[in-house]
Amino acid sequence: MLLLIVWIAVGVVVLLALGIIGYGLLGAAGRLRRELAGAEQDVRPLLDQLQTTSAEVERRARQRADDDR
Repeated sequence: MLLLIVWIAVGVVVLLALGIIGYGLLGAAGRLRRELAGAEQDVRPLLDQLQTTSAEVERRARQRADDDR
């Protein structure tokens, strides 16, 4: 009988530990998601500027190639 009580207590402790770990992981995932969204918001203007510059460089290169013909 005592062994049954010990196994039940061990099961409860294991479930409690898994719950705490799961709660911590979900919280960390939420924080990571918010950090990534903030980083994307910070980097988006730079990415847009790089794409615009790249398109302009490509346009000028095509124009030079057409002028050289």
